Amino acid sequence: MTPSELRRLYRIIKVQLEYGLDELLPDHQLAKAPQFARKALFWIKNRHADKELGERLRLALQELGPVWIKFGQMMSTRRDLFAAHIADPLALLQDQVSPFDGNLAKAQIESALGGAIENWFDEFDIEPLASASIAQVHTATLKSNQQQVVLKVIRPDIRPVIDADLKLMYRMARIVARALPEARRLKPVEVVREYEKTLLDELDLQREAANAIQLRRNFEHSEELYIPEIFTDVSNKNVMVSERIYGIQVSDIDGLKANGTNMKLLAERGVSVFFTQVFRDSFFHADMHPGNVFVSPKHPENPQWIGLDCGIVGTLNSEDKRYLAENFLAFFNRDYRRVAELHVESGWVPQDTNLDEFECAIRVVCEPIFAKPLCDISFGHVLLNLFNTARRFNMEVQPQLVLLQKTLLYVEGLGRQLYPQLDLWQTAKPFLEDWMMNQVGPKALLNAVRDRAPFWAEKLPELPELLYDSLRQGKMMSQRMDQLFHGYRVSKRQQLTAKFLFGIGATLVVCSAILVSSPYSQLSLLTASGGALFWLFSWKAYRQ
Repeated sequence: MTPSELRRLYRIIKVQLEYGLDELLPDHQLAKAPQFARKALFWIKNRHADKELGERLRLALQELGPVWIKFGQMMSTRRDLFAAHIADPLALLQDQVSPFDGNLAKAQIESALGGAIENWFDEFDIEPLASASIAQVHTATLKSNQQQVVLKVIRPDIRPVIDADLKLMYRMARIVARALPEARRLKPVEVVREYEKTLLDELDLQREAANAIQLRRNFEHSEELYIPEIFTDVSNKNVMVSERIYGIQVSDIDGLKANGTNMKLLAERGVSVFFTQVFRDSFFHADMHPGNVFVSPKHPENPQWIGLDCGIVGTLNSEDKRYLAENFLAFFNRDYRRVAELHVESGWVPQDTNLDEFECAIRVVCEPIFAKPLCDISFGHVLLNLFNTARRFNMEVQPQLVLLQKTLLYVEGLGRQLYPQLDLWQTAKPFLEDWMMNQVGPKALLNAVRDRAPFWAEKLPELPELLYDSLRQGKMMSQRMDQLFHGYRVSKRQQLTAKFLFGIGATLVVCSAILVSSPYSQLSLLTASGGALFWLFSWKAYRQ
């Protein structure tokens, strides 16, 4: 390790010991280092013994910086995994992180815009409206149209801290992968790499602005989700200006109820918004912790979610979506055999996996989910059981799905708080069935024809020439066949049959050559094989 990395590691261990966090460590060989440090470095004592463990954990994570704050934010949404005395204090990390000096924020904004802040804004509030792990926001009014806005600015000198912590996380991931062979399937290094990408993306406010514009366009005129407008003419990489919204924070259950909010519909719309983003748009907000989610107070009987902080988004390719949708539906239909087959087909488990044993293991883990309301199901225990099952069958974590998994955990945590009786699976099932029908039903065929119409319109002028070439080549091949079989005694009927089969084979081979350079290249091998098969039939027709 470099001297700076050693200093940072010492700092992390020191903070953990000062807040007495070694109480949280499991009974494992890797956990003995901090415990040894407390005994060896006896002067590092728990200086906050008067505070509850959850409060000590929050303060320690806040002191360690953004990488650790993000981790605490995720922990706060998993109330089935962490008790209230842990989760409640961590919830304060979502939007109550200690702010930095407002005058410094103003100076950064002026530097980013290239002039005095009064040139663009009136009523700039030097006191921050909210402060988070990566940035903080201030309120103002646009001078051009008197629109109330919020200005988001990145914390100063945050990049070196993030870089140092990520280096240590990489080192620890490699140590864990080497020391714990059973942890290799979790791909700790790949997970850290994906986490690094999301953190660095959050430092680019221009990227966040683009994400917000995309999400806003996807849900334009939607009653389910509202994304505030971004003012691009006064936004750049270091500052982002967006419409100021007024809403009730989704974690304020008492406030929502006092406003007369339809809690059941609100919870169901959260599930609907998640699956719409994933399966319809392939573009989803991947940081939906309660600090980034509000509810519009205007129509409590028809509640609308408001999404903020679009710095982290996720995307899925069509293959991942297909496997996810089929897995979800197989779960809903309790078709555990299909779940096992899909995991093998997708490569998530080895090809030589015993499907009977895997199906049985999945049934044991997942069957308790059904026929119970969400409030009676411990998804934490279900996840732990699934991990144990995965370890037995060498399942590997897919890094491209890490953001999706985290977002699903957030949605589940919010749904649990809003409406404990919400049946997450039953709410999502009709949505997924409709999506699958659009992928494999008659509508899917019509959509494919419509989507490929421009391609075929472009190729249509070439078809006569290609057909002429195919017929000419077929004629030449027919003449060569006559020469090849000269001397064989064959009837006119056999000759015509053989030539017909040979012509079909030649056409298929020509089609395969065309398909090689088309979007349907996967069909090229199939048509070529069919052509060869028809040639074989033509040979047999001559020899009969």
